[in-house]
Amino acid sequence: MSHPILSRIPILGKAVDERFLEHRRRSTGLAGIGGCLVAVGLFEYRVFFQHVVSWDLFTVVSAMAVVKVAMMLWYRYKD
Repeated sequence: MSHPILSRIPILGKAVDERFLEHRRRSTGLAGIGGCLVAVGLFEYRVFFQHVVSWDLFTVVSAMAVVKVAMMLWYRYKD
């Protein structure tokens, strides 16, 4: 069974199915976690070895954490 919107597009309706959408969702989640870990690692490297606090990296990591927790709570109470 194809996604309702994708079934209206002849070429995509056959190539894109639930597995594709699930794989895209999982890979996007893992990419976000990987990006957050890289930002945390770079932030800690700059703090411990260069003795510089990078507020821009701190802001990026904080924003990612806030969005993650907010969406977890949203889905918990709305689903």
